[in-house]
Amino acid sequence: MRYLVTGGAGYVGSHLVAEIRDRGGEVVVVDNFVTGHRDAVLPGVRLVEGDVGDAATLQAALAFGPFEAVFHFAARSLVGESMRDPMLYFRENVGKGAILIDSCVRGGVRKFVFSSTAALFGVPGEGPIGETAPIAPVSVYGESKAMIERMLAWAGRVHGLRVACLRYFNAAGADAAGRLGEDHRPETHLIPLAIDAALGRRPPLEVFGTDFPTPDGTCIRDYIHVADLADAHLRVLTRLDAGSVAYNLGTGRGHSVLEVLRAVEAVGGRAVPHCLAGRRAGDPANLVASSARIAAETGWAPRRAALEAIVASAWAWRVAHPDGFAA
Repeated sequence: MRYLVTGGAGYVGSHLVAEIRDRGGEVVVVDNFVTGHRDAVLPGVRLVEGDVGDAATLQAALAFGPFEAVFHFAARSLVGESMRDPMLYFRENVGKGAILIDSCVRGGVRKFVFSSTAALFGVPGEGPIGETAPIAPVSVYGESKAMIERMLAWAGRVHGLRVACLRYFNAAGADAAGRLGEDHRPETHLIPLAIDAALGRRPPLEVFGTDFPTPDGTCIRDYIHVADLADAHLRVLTRLDAGSVAYNLGTGRGHSVLEVLRAVEAVGGRAVPHCLAGRRAGDPANLVASSARIAAETGWAPRRAALEAIVASAWAWRVAHPDGFAA
């Protein structure tokens, strides 16, 4: 099988590429390296360097087909940045997404798997979030992903494109073989920030909000191992034979910020220096996914759901790669 992966030099995209290669598949990666890393493109993977908003780049990449499916990861993904510069996110995510979808339809692609987000759901109610929860983003980033989902739905209705929108919650962890890990610039995710604080590579971590209606007062989030996400992306391909789908991806169990800090301390044997701060605007108290639908329809289940196992893989990557891919 041959697949096209946009943003295949990024965090989740590169782990999917590794999973495809480990299963004997072929991959063509399109990446402009604005946020991705050249060293995250594994040996033997064909690289087309360029932007998904450039029709000529996409034409060159699609010429290496036919492809079993296109996986679309390339996007801006910082909530705070999206609120400071909304039009950047509409240009980069929505505008370039439209060019990619159009190129895929014209190029005869039949299956399209989209890296979506739990940010679609804004501030949901209590309990695990299922696919029928209202889509009501409270950030421009979430809105940009919702707009792409709607474009893909129309591409399905008009052109017959089979689409899987995978809305995952908090991707975490690293490749078990040590080839890949999390290296965002700037880093905004809790687990790598906590690890770097424990290793003395950054100032004490700020814990935003200690008065939420949760057992310890801090936010609860659903952390899912990046390798489990990669597995889900491949499992949905067979399901697309029966029609388009949307799935929420998580473990179904949430962990508070303080629980994450304790897990980092247990794995690393070091304290995580931190200080308490006020809430950030728009932070929901509890975001946990219900993945019952994808489990029932594909048999997928997270195999690395234990928080300490997720943290341990992230810790191993950070210790072995103190400067990330820059080393």
